[in-house]
Amino acid sequence: MSQAQTVSDQQWDSEVLQSDTPVLVDFWAEWCGPCRMVGPVVEEIAGEKAGALKVLKLNVDDNPDTTRKYGVMSIPTLLVFADGVEKKRIVGARGKSQLLAEVDEFIA
Repeated sequence: MSQAQTVSDQQWDSEVLQSDTPVLVDFWAEWCGPCRMVGPVVEEIAGEKAGALKVLKLNVDDNPDTTRKYGVMSIPTLLVFADGVEKKRIVGARGKSQLLAEVDEFIA
């Protein structure tokens, strides 16, 4: 089973903006309770949608530049990118079925 990969400020362009497949990025932090609830759901989606959707996690404490650039003010925030452009923003904890419903339109 695939797992969500970690992405950093330095890898952002190559991993997210230049990706050939849609990308779901989970902006999170160790200290965030709701992030810990969403984390396993994001991992499940990464495994189930491997190949059709790239799933990445970005720790906001370790990567302030990207967090600031995209105006992420509260976490968890999940951004969906396609063709290098932000297509959807999901703020707050969601269940698996809700998250899948939000990202399904972007999955090939």
